[in-house]
Amino acid sequence: MDAAHAQPAGGASAPAHVAIIMDGNGRWAKARGLPRTEGHRRGAESVRVAIESAMRHGVRYLTLFGFSSENWKRPKSEVTDLMGLLRIYLRREIDQLDRNGVRVRFIGDRTKLDSDIVATIVRAENRTEGNVRLDLIIALSYGGRDEIVEAARRLAADVAEGRLKPDEIDERAVEAALYTSGIPDPDVIVRTSGEKRISNFLLWQSAYAEFLFVDTLWPDFRESDFDAVVSEFRTRQRRYGATG
Repeated sequence: MDAAHAQPAGGASAPAHVAIIMDGNGRWAKARGLPRTEGHRRGAESVRVAIESAMRHGVRYLTLFGFSSENWKRPKSEVTDLMGLLRIYLRREIDQLDRNGVRVRFIGDRTKLDSDIVATIVRAENRTEGNVRLDLIIALSYGGRDEIVEAARRLAADVAEGRLKPDEIDERAVEAALYTSGIPDPDVIVRTSGEKRISNFLLWQSAYAEFLFVDTLWPDFRESDFDAVVSEFRTRQRRYGATG
């Protein structure tokens, strides 16, 4: 993209794709003398806030980092509680999401998930496939490096089986092999809780994303926080490397 297409400061529209690393559930609970699972429960309420705020601003894609490939290393009891919350969330929220025109999509390694969760995911994706108001992408059992490795394996298999030539592997070919195929790259990536790292999230897709690190713990994330993200994004001048 050349300089003529760079969006001027203060003149940018709302981001088309917002991605959020939902961080701080454990610290929120610890500060209140509560079990970590209570932080996760309160965090689920913030998911609803983020979805409603995204629709209000006209955001077209919202990606939420729900559970990383590294999170499997957490205590078994916590993982079990998180998977239980996921089951409850999908069963409780899918009707409302569908009525609101939200398409639900999941990215990540499903082989590690229990079969009933995979079945619930597939039902949610199939039921909402035709919705176009907002694409809600939930990164579950997801790792950015794993995603790139898996894409490389797919491309290598295509080459080995004669469907693809090595010199035909370009950025478009790689993008088509990623979990996020068909989904535009995020315009802005937000991390809550004050931590300033991306923790293996959307490594390929974040090449030209704007980054926002906010101090709010995820269970405390509210409409005003999302509003602030959109306002800050509108001040950014996106050059895509075209100018200094």
